Amino acid sequence: MKIIALVKQVPDSTEIRVDKVTGTLIRAGVPSIINPDDLAGVEEALKIKETKDDVTVTVISMGPPQASGMLKELLARGVDEVVLITDRAFAGADTCATSSTLAAAIEKVGYDLIIAGRQAIDGDTAQVGPQTAERLDIPQVTYVDKIIDINDKTITVRKSLEESEEIIEAKLPCLLTTLSGMNTPRYMNCNDIVDSFNKEVKIMTFNDLGIDASKVGLAGSPTKVHHTFTKDVTAETETYELPAAEAAKLIAKTLKEKQIITK
Repeated sequence: MKIIALVKQVPDSTEIRVDKVTGTLIRAGVPSIINPDDLAGVEEALKIKETKDDVTVTVISMGPPQASGMLKELLARGVDEVVLITDRAFAGADTCATSSTLAAAIEKVGYDLIIAGRQAIDGDTAQVGPQTAERLDIPQVTYVDKIIDINDKTITVRKSLEESEEIIEAKLPCLLTTLSGMNTPRYMNCNDIVDSFNKEVKIMTFNDLGIDASKVGLAGSPTKVHHTFTKDVTAETETYELPAAEAAKLIAKTLKEKQIITK
């Protein structure tokens, strides 16, 4: 069984700057970490590997060349191989273009199960996993907080909702999105750290994927940021304590008034 874990390197900072021309995040000079939801997905993949024979775990990440350091860390945590999708052609991609690129790479690598984090802390859209599954035309289960059982044909998971849970069985191959609270990711160990220095970070570029240039990067991104700003915080903020129905009416009334004013 071949498990693909999708991982993103994200800024470890609240001081995020935005390029005013492209509307994309400025990542230069900002320390980075492994996205927490993605790291939980890697841990689940490694747990499956420990309990079943003939399981390999491949991590795929799309990002700048410096993301190879993060991937080396995942080798030291016990994954079998890592792939970095990197090329200037992919710069400025929104979730639509990112999922197109990831799906093309995944098809090249091959898979039985794909595990992705629910969402990235720098975007919070929760779109890349589901979009990738749609592009691959495979089943998907989102908001997974426990993998109950897996065999060669199906996987059974628990999906966490706001006020309930669902037990879902899906046919393989499929894609899961995982929650950061579902496990505690393991630390690197000495043997795997040493071994990681002898393993390569496989690089895939635009030319390796065989994908149309109009589907990647800014060119393949229908999402356009027209304006960004920091909202001023003042002491004049009004606070209301109302029943839900009255609060809803007040919100609707306020939004309607704002719409009239902005026109």
